[in-house]
Amino acid sequence: MSRFDGLVKRLDEVEIYHSAGRVTQSRGLLIEAELPKAGIGSVCLILRADARDLNDHKGARLAEVVGFRNRRAMLMPFEQTMGMNSGNLVVLLEQTPTVGVGQALLGRVLDGNGKPLDDGPALGHLEEQRSIYQKPSDPLKRTMIADPLDLGVRAINGVLTCGKGQRVGIMAGSGVGKSVLLGMLARNTAADINVIALIGERGREVREFIERDLGPEGLKR
Repeated sequence: MSRFDGLVKRLDEVEIYHSAGRVTQSRGLLIEAELPKAGIGSVCLILRADARDLNDHKGARLAEVVGFRNRRAMLMPFEQTMGMNSGNLVVLLEQTPTVGVGQALLGRVLDGNGKPLDDGPALGHLEEQRSIYQKPSDPLKRTMIADPLDLGVRAINGVLTCGKGQRVGIMAGSGVGKSVLLGMLARNTAADINVIALIGERGREVREFIERDLGPEGLKR
């Protein structure tokens, strides 16, 4: 492999121009904008009304293209729309939404947009960008579940043995220990890396789960 291969790959990813447009009107939660070259699922930035140029992203709001009406893109913002005006600049960021992956993500706490929520350093350049929309795998080519997986909890290993690649549901009422069990699995399971997504979790319980149930030992993986 040539020492310049990595540099060539980075150069291929550089955007030499921006596709941009303007907000035309708002319809409830949807923002209508003129945005050339945008497609369903495209990610864009709605800039502040006083933004001086397309590179002034301070205070900009992320949005996703969810449809079209009369050749105009319908955007669903990920953030509050308070203060947004007709005429705001809209910059197309990605044709297909992606997420950065790499070793720098280990031990970090991120929001739904992949931005750090903890007080750690900036993520910097991640090794790879992967689309969040993936084709489903061929069911006939999936690896069969044959090897047991040590979850680090003797009761589960002995009574409800799980295999590598298996899916398991944990269902119970509130306050009976689901989060505690999840923290135990994260700390003790025989896995190199754990990916934990708190979807629909109460905001007030996130810090409690990370600091009490997961702890430094679980977070480092």
